[in-house]
Amino acid sequence: MSSQKLKIVCILVLLLSACGQLSPYIDRRRNPGVQDMRFLYTGPSKPDKPAVCYNPLWNNDEQIQRLADEECVRENTGVRAVLVKKTHFDGKLFLPSHAYFKCVKE
Repeated sequence: MSSQKLKIVCILVLLLSACGQLSPYIDRRRNPGVQDMRFLYTGPSKPDKPAVCYNPLWNNDEQIQRLADEECVRENTGVRAVLVKKTHFDGKLFLPSHAYFKCVKE
């Protein structure tokens, strides 16, 4: 295969995989095999403090807020999420920003 064809194939694969990587998500990671709830989560998101990884070019504030609200309700830690802070360029390539929330029971 020529280098020109290889470049085209790589670009197509990158573009196709990027389509699935543009959706915002709750940035939560877990320690496998840990039984103690204090040490279960290692990512920036905790059950009462969801952190949403997103791209401000493709995702608006309403989408991010809805995702955080749903996480608070799912974890039974509150009825809605309140934005605490936003950071930029500390996430993944296609989703470089984080929005940090706190669940509240109102």
